[in-house]
Amino acid sequence: MIKRKMYWRICTAAVVFLTILVFTPLVIPAGIYAPGLFGIPLSLWTSFIITVLLVAITFIGTKVHPGNDEKEDLS
Repeated sequence: MIKRKMYWRICTAAVVFLTILVFTPLVIPAGIYAPGLFGIPLSLWTSFIITVLLVAITFIGTKVHPGNDEKEDLS
């Protein structure tokens, strides 16, 4: 149970970190006009990556949520 709470806190901290990261100059560099990679804007690349990471964290979060009891079957 203690490990589950620790993993849940790591998941929530990772989501907060990614949310803050979106609004930093790392995602949208200052002073660069139309940054891109393979013809796709850099901000679109980072949104792809952050979305995939958030989906993965959400999946992990559903497994380690402290209120999740896998023994209980509601069906």
